[in-house]
Amino acid sequence: MSTPLPNHPDAHDVVIIGAGVVGCAMARRFTLEGARVLLLEKGTDILSGASKGNSAILHTGFDAPTDSIELACMQFGYQEYLDIHARMNLPLLKTGAMVVAWSEDDLSKLDGILQQALANGVNDVQQIDATQVRREEPHLAHTALGAVKVPGEYLIDPWSAPLGYLSQAIAHGANVVLGTEVEGGHFDGEHWHLSTPKGTFIGRTVINCAGLFGDLLEQRLLGTSQFSIHPRKGQFVVFDKAAANLLGHIVLPVPNERTKGIVITRTVFGNLLVGPTAEEQDDRVHAGLDHDVLKQLIDAAVTRIPALAGMPVTATYAALRPASEKKEYRIYQDTERHWITVGGIRSTGLTAALGIAQYVFELYRQHTRHSPLENLTWPQLPNLAEHLPRDYQHAGYGEIVCHCEWVTSREITATFDSPLPPGDFGGLKRRTRACMGRCQGFYCGARVAEISAGQLAVPLTTGVAHEA
Repeated sequence: MSTPLPNHPDAHDVVIIGAGVVGCAMARRFTLEGARVLLLEKGTDILSGASKGNSAILHTGFDAPTDSIELACMQFGYQEYLDIHARMNLPLLKTGAMVVAWSEDDLSKLDGILQQALANGVNDVQQIDATQVRREEPHLAHTALGAVKVPGEYLIDPWSAPLGYLSQAIAHGANVVLGTEVEGGHFDGEHWHLSTPKGTFIGRTVINCAGLFGDLLEQRLLGTSQFSIHPRKGQFVVFDKAAANLLGHIVLPVPNERTKGIVITRTVFGNLLVGPTAEEQDDRVHAGLDHDVLKQLIDAAVTRIPALAGMPVTATYAALRPASEKKEYRIYQDTERHWITVGGIRSTGLTAALGIAQYVFELYRQHTRHSPLENLTWPQLPNLAEHLPRDYQHAGYGEIVCHCEWVTSREITATFDSPLPPGDFGGLKRRTRACMGRCQGFYCGARVAEISAGQLAVPLTTGVAHEA
C-alpha cells in the first residue's frame, strides 16, 4: 500500500471524477496497484451519463486507427476482459461480426477493411462472398454483396462489467461518493482541494473522467481546456426477443468518415438491437427520441432482415457520446499540477476502459510509486444474460417480480445489500433488468416500487424510463 501523504493523512492519492465505465475501470486499476482512491460522481448512481447507453459489444479493434492509443487501449481492454470475466461471473457471448457490403461502393472498400484489420494484428479476419454470407446468415436480405468476417467479436453485459470493476475496487479500499458534483477547487502545489456540496475532498492527483462534461471540468479547475466536447446522440431500437433468432453475427455496416454506422446485433439479454444514429447536438444532458428517426431505424433493419417486418419493438432509447473536435482519445497529463485528463472516449470506451486505465496508470507511475496488492478478492456479479443460468432457475428465489425478464425478488433485494447499491431507478434496472422487458414496467412497476421503497436516493415515484 502507499504511505500517508505529508500534511494530509486523510487525503487520497488519486481522486477520479466521473463514474462511467472508464472511471470505474480507473478506480479498479489504481486501487489494485496500491493507491488510495476516491471516486466522485455527480449522479445518484454509476453509469448515469454516456455509459448507460451503448451497443454492448466487446471489440477486437480491427477497424481502429492503426498505431493509435485507442487501438492499444481497446486491445489491452479486450484481452483483460477475457482474462477476468469468469472470475467475476461476467457474461461473454461469442458471436463474431460481419462488416456487410450493401452496395458496390461498400464492396470496393472491403479489402481496405481487411488490410486494416491485419495491420492491427487481428489476423483471423476473412473476406467472404454473397453466397457465404447467405449461408451463415440466411435471414439477411439477398442484397448483401459480401462481407469481412471478424470471428473475435463478442457480446457482453455493458452494465455488470463496470459494476464489477468498481465493486472490486471497493472491496480493496476504494471510496465512492455519489450525488456530489465538483463545483470548484485549487491545487496548493502538492494536493488538490475539491469543493463539492458534500464538503471538500483532498487528493494528490486528479483524473478527469467526466465524459460529456470533461472539458467543462477542466476549464473550471485548470482555467482552460485542451479539447471541447461536441455531444453526439445515438438513438436505438430494441426488437422483441423473438427477433434474436433471426441473426447470429453482429452485423456492421461499412463505415464512413463521420460514423461507424448502424449496427444490428443480438444482446446478451436476448433481444435484437438496432442503432445507433449519429446526431450532433449542443445539449449535454437530454437525449430525446425522434419518431421519424426511430422509424428510419426500423425500416433500415427490415430492409436488411426482411423477417423483422411486423416484429414488435420492445423499447427505444437514446444516449449521448462524448465526441470531441478530434476523433482520437484525448488523454494527457499535466505533471506540474498532478492532473490527468481522459476525454473524448466515444463508442469504443466499453471495450477500451480496462486498457485506458492501464495506459493512464503507466503515465502516473512515471512520477509516483505504489506497491500492488496481493491476494485479490473477486466479486461475483449476478448473471442477467439469457444464455447462462439465471436466478429464477435456482430454489429459494422468492417470487418472479418482472415476468418479461424473469427478475426475482431475491435479485432485487440483493442489490440493496451489496457494497454498491443502486441510487436511482435507472441503477436498479441496470442491475436487475426489472421493468426493461416487453411491458416496460406496466405490470411489475408497482411491485418494484414496493420492494425498493426507502432504498433509493431518488424514489421510484413516476413512470419508467426506457433503457434496453
